[in-house]
Amino acid sequence: MAAEVRGRTRSESGGVVRVVPARVVTAGQAGVLAARQAGVVARAQLVAVGVSPRRIATAVSAGRWQRVLPGVYAVFTGPVPPLGRVWAAVLYAGAGAAASHGTALWLAGAEAEPSVIHVAVPSPRHVIAQAGIRIHRSRAIPGAVHPVRRPPRVRLEDAVLDILDGETAVESVLSLVFRICQGRFTTAGRLRQALAARSRHRWRTLLTEVLAEVDGGVASPLEQRYLGAVERAHGLPRGERNHPEEVPPALVRGAGLARSRRWYRDVRYRQWGVVIELDGRGAHPGWEAFRDRLRDNVVVVAGDVPLRYGWHEIVGDPCGVAAEVAAVLVARGWTGRLVACSPNCRLVVCAPDCRLVACSPDCRLPEQGAR
Repeated sequence: MAAEVRGRTRSESGGVVRVVPARVVTAGQAGVLAARQAGVVARAQLVAVGVSPRRIATAVSAGRWQRVLPGVYAVFTGPVPPLGRVWAAVLYAGAGAAASHGTALWLAGAEAEPSVIHVAVPSPRHVIAQAGIRIHRSRAIPGAVHPVRRPPRVRLEDAVLDILDGETAVESVLSLVFRICQGRFTTAGRLRQALAARSRHRWRTLLTEVLAEVDGGVASPLEQRYLGAVERAHGLPRGERNHPEEVPPALVRGAGLARSRRWYRDVRYRQWGVVIELDGRGAHPGWEAFRDRLRDNVVVVAGDVPLRYGWHEIVGDPCGVAAEVAAVLVARGWTGRLVACSPNCRLVVCAPDCRLVACSPDCRLPEQGAR
């Protein structure tokens, strides 16, 4: 029926070429079909190109082919690669099926290799679950399926929204949105358009707000926390966010430190020469700590003031962070006034002229030093 084909077959997945072991044991139309599908074919496809059920059974019993799922075969020996497993799951799920959720993100290069393969099928259909495969019934199919990508997969924006609809924690929602947008896998506008096409979504209100902030330059959950809990809540001036800045050539040192000679500052209060760096990492490797020190040094050399905060300060004491930022801004000419974020805010003022520092032993503001 066929001879072994030595070498390797290359199969495209979301623009990333993945090498597929290709001891393919078929020829003619069936061989072409298998090569396009990472060496995996469905029984119905084989029968359609003239391979009889008897010949399929013979190839499997002889060990030249292997059964991956009911009615789905790998036409080679050896382990089935991840892309082949995705093809097998989609073919098993039948007409209209498409890789979805985290599997669709993996195919786009936006997620690690999935331990469970997610497949969406039209909602009227029922597909028997198999080990390692999770079936999702969706009313959005086929409109959500990418028109040309193979294997069939849900568009990235819809896959993201599907994942978010199942999340229960705000931080998980923020983390995925910022990671996908910051990684340039899609844009806030495309996510917003996909969200508008849905009649219901668990996080619609939050996503609408967050996507607007992404458009405004916010690029991480920690930046979003700073914007909401520190800057807005306490009446600080609006800072510039993630604007590209050229690194002075004389200050570029360290191999590969600034190959593009361009950095992005998290928040800059340009009028007062204050730069806020927000770091969501719990610990710094030595190289990254060196990079952070150099970034701060560049700010100081330019005559500005750097302030650096992490999750501990922003979440644990946003009022204290606001007081500290405001104290530096006032020292550099800001004439605004802090506001209390709540009745229990540490920055509740005790006198009309008490803005940033303790004015008396009974003042409720945290000590920030002399004005």
